[in-house]
Amino acid sequence: MSVKTLPDAPDLADPSRTPRKRFTPGSLLHVPHAGLVAVLVVVVVATALQTDSFATQTNIINVLRQVSVTAVIAAGLTLLMTAGGMDFSMGGNVAVTTALGAQLLSHGHSTGFTVVASILLATAIGLVNGLVVTFTKVAPFVATLATATLLDGVALLILNSVSVSIGDKMFAFGNDKVLGVPYLLIVAIVVLLVTALVMRFTVFGRDAFAIGGNEHVARLSGINVAARKLALYGITGALSGLAGLMLLSRLGSSSPGTGGLSLQLTAVAAVVIGGTSLAGGHGTVIGTALGVVLLGVVANALNLIQVSSNFQPVSVGAVLLIAAIANEFHKARSARR
Repeated sequence: MSVKTLPDAPDLADPSRTPRKRFTPGSLLHVPHAGLVAVLVVVVVATALQTDSFATQTNIINVLRQVSVTAVIAAGLTLLMTAGGMDFSMGGNVAVTTALGAQLLSHGHSTGFTVVASILLATAIGLVNGLVVTFTKVAPFVATLATATLLDGVALLILNSVSVSIGDKMFAFGNDKVLGVPYLLIVAIVVLLVTALVMRFTVFGRDAFAIGGNEHVARLSGINVAARKLALYGITGALSGLAGLMLLSRLGSSSPGTGGLSLQLTAVAAVVIGGTSLAGGHGTVIGTALGVVLLGVVANALNLIQVSSNFQPVSVGAVLLIAAIANEFHKARSARR
């Protein structure tokens, strides 16, 4: 009787005998953010070929300075959306913070007092959103959209519908650089990095993923869901205040229409483009950062090639729609595996 022998198991200590995964073009689909990076590269190359002013150091620094405000908002939104929440009032919060800061500085208050007062107000607004969403069971989309409309009106009341200048106060923060890097960009990078570390290595971050994945199960597992939600909305409020001060320092004034829904939609688009799930349970700061840069580059490209500024909201809306559809396809494909 013959005895069948099993083939030798691969020797993991010997790389020559370890099975290797063969590279195929389709494997690129599984590389994180490969598609987003590819689109960004195509846009950059195409724009650089269209105009010589795009690839200059001055223009690149200008783009990075402009997207820094959006990046700070998008960082907080990434964390919140990962937990299954949504805050459409962050742009309105920026508008109120910018208006309040401009009025305080123009009336002689110190920069330190203005910064503290503005961030405290912005945090309070975020906490109010959290209280409404957590304890009234109103859908986050509805509650924060209503708050956004209210805040836009409050900003107009604070400004009395006129532009308010702050002179040269906070000018250095919004326009100066250290070692060639704008202060605003440094702040944005720090915020994104801290958010990524919180989501990856802390209990708070793991709780956000758990709540977004299944809030009922998270509650049964011992997570204080209400407290976590309040903290998340408080964080988005505080980051809105910081973004408002950054915007005020860059512009040197606050005007009707500063911040608001257009800024909010850009941040939401960046987060969704980056791969954060609209349903919660999945979020990525790296993807968000890439989404912010992509939208900033697209806006800058449209401006440099002298396309009407009316096409910018069209491009943001189109990209957001495509990203949302792709997000749903990805979720459906993941569910089938």
